[in-house]
Amino acid sequence: MADSRRTWPIALLGVVCFIAGTLQGTDTVRAAWEPIAAFLSLQGAPAASSANVLSEHEIDLLDSMEPQSQAELLLERSINHFQGANEQIMARVERWLGHIKIEGRLNGLFTTALNSDDLRVRAAAIEVNLAGRKVAKSVASVDRLEPAASAGEQGPRANALWDLALVGNRGVERDRVEQLLLGAIHDPNVNIRYWAVEGLSYLATDSVVEPLLVIFHDDPSPMIRERAACGLAQSGMLSAAQRRAAIPKLLDYADDGGLDAETHKWVFQALRDITGQTLPHDATAWRNWYQSRR
Repeated sequence: MADSRRTWPIALLGVVCFIAGTLQGTDTVRAAWEPIAAFLSLQGAPAASSANVLSEHEIDLLDSMEPQSQAELLLERSINHFQGANEQIMARVERWLGHIKIEGRLNGLFTTALNSDDLRVRAAAIEVNLAGRKVAKSVASVDRLEPAASAGEQGPRANALWDLALVGNRGVERDRVEQLLLGAIHDPNVNIRYWAVEGLSYLATDSVVEPLLVIFHDDPSPMIRERAACGLAQSGMLSAAQRRAAIPKLLDYADDGGLDAETHKWVFQALRDITGQTLPHDATAWRNWYQSRR
């Protein structure tokens, strides 16, 4: 018996040729072809494959799985917006503390989730990362990390700044964590400044927007300026509303002839990422657009 999986594309091609031949020379050709073209391409609106609900079968299996496998399954489902995945993560993440590792498949899922366009998925990634790094969401963790974040050697200090930012993002000692991060943004060590800036974007309080803007404009390192721009525009945990709060100052930077060419380019890239608008790298065009939206 012939394998139908190998013959259906030819059959489909025959249907297409029949339609095209039958309707050739009529206005109906385009109308008939467009749905088929959409089917064959990646164009068009998203098409759901299911109800995106965590299945009862998967929920039943979770307790029989190792913590690492639980975390992998649920983070993957969170990335794909399955209802119930984040709830299951929150119900289990405390038990994962010290029992999962951010490596292999879970590390790849963590990276994907941390770059999601959905902040709730990014929050799920943070929860998993803290569990994998054995960092409890507690005041005791902040007490433990503070000395290293303030005056530790480069590696431990960078790790402490990152861990503090994630703990603070989850609602623990946010003001205290912010002050610890701000205390490192002028450090002579560029690696420490990098993680302080990264930390501010993940802490994501309203008050970090202004320091990130200043760092973007003034830090002597192009790497740090770019990191601040990314934190304002797209990465980290700032909300869309918090990012929009940076637009007036970014418009001023767009007019700033004192900025080097690379930083000037990042200004326009940040404006595009925040607004979703594709405009020329021209300060007047952006200012006119912004005024028209107010």
